[in-house]
Amino acid sequence: MTTSRFAASAFSVSFTPSFWGRALMALGLAALLAGCVGGPTREQRESRANASQNELERRARVRLELAAAYFGRGQNATALDEVKLALTTDPNLGEAYNLRGLIYASMDEAALAEQSFKQALQLNARDADAMHNFGWFLCQQRRFAESEVQFKAALALPTYRESLRTMMAQGVCQARAGRLDLAERTLGQAYELDPANPAVAVNLSEVLYKRGDYERARFYIRRVNAQDNLANAQTLWLALRIENRLGQTAQVQALGDQIRQRWADSPEAKLLAKGRIDE
Repeated sequence: MTTSRFAASAFSVSFTPSFWGRALMALGLAALLAGCVGGPTREQRESRANASQNELERRARVRLELAAAYFGRGQNATALDEVKLALTTDPNLGEAYNLRGLIYASMDEAALAEQSFKQALQLNARDADAMHNFGWFLCQQRRFAESEVQFKAALALPTYRESLRTMMAQGVCQARAGRLDLAERTLGQAYELDPANPAVAVNLSEVLYKRGDYERARFYIRRVNAQDNLANAQTLWLALRIENRLGQTAQVQALGDQIRQRWADSPEAKLLAKGRIDE
């Protein structure tokens, strides 16, 4: 009987509050240690992943900037190597495909250039810069209808800030396609946006000359040639051809003298020497 009473009393031992406090503390410490052993939380892992991704993007963009600099200096092979390194670091960098397209186009690698522009647009269908470059590439390939699609798509984007550049390229391509009426309209709109832009004025004057509108063509080219830092053999040659059509012999002679004196080795000076003024 004594044994049974002892057993019963053993199982009926009451636990004091201090005991529970120590037990809970132990459990808490065990959970904390388990958390430390188990590694970082999901938030910590995501933060580290984002930091790593940002670093990769930064490195890729540094490579891309180097590639652009080399391309600007005409070092196409080196530029292409830098683009490849950028894409190895960040395969989703659309700007790198865009630049690669320009590099391949300058190297006369038409198929690779087209593939690159298309990849850039697959990554970002609203990349107006890639649309512009692809459109100009297609224009150079004499694929005028396709180039028009790209230019229009870029100009349709309300946030696009380089509309003047694209409108000028579009107008030049329309002229190359023989659509002089459209070219005049497009370049005229570009001129309204920036009357001080010499490239727009020269191209508009050229289109008007081809359309036989010599007085208006004279107006635009004279504005360019009036600034000595803008005038060159090409702009003076256009002015000379316009004056020739208007029957202004003295002006033709004066413009010819400038070309011969200042740009004696230019193609325009050679054409002038042969009397091939209308070419």
